[in-house]
Amino acid sequence: MAILRALRQDSRRTLQDIGSEVGLSATSCWSRIKKLEAHGVIKRYTVDLDADKLGYHDSVIVQVTLESHNDETLYEFGRALATIPEIQEAYLVSGDYDYYIRIAVRDTRDYERLLREKLYKIPGIRHSQSHFVLRVLKESSIPLG
Repeated sequence: MAILRALRQDSRRTLQDIGSEVGLSATSCWSRIKKLEAHGVIKRYTVDLDADKLGYHDSVIVQVTLESHNDETLYEFGRALATIPEIQEAYLVSGDYDYYIRIAVRDTRDYERLLREKLYKIPGIRHSQSHFVLRVLKESSIPLG
């Protein structure tokens, strides 16, 4: 867990730096990181970008209900969502709606364009409801004890 905390803080740190923080040699640290990767605990290394500084000033949560719930419709809808770069997250959920989707957009006009040109062109959508995020109160990843 200490290695994971160190990597989550800054995955570009050297093995020597991480090892000294967690009380291991660089070799032992490297070996444990490789095991974590092999077991899928570490899925990938990435960069955390500031959407606002890249011009994506708004985030929209969209709730979507589909016409049908058969396997093919769900699969095709998910596949179509994966092709839209503005979609940051998409969840198949229980309850009144089928999907919760988080979308990054530049502004309301950009969102309207995305709806017309991309989202509403996906077959099978019965109903959707959009909510602009006013403020992010908490963003985090998995707690590491």
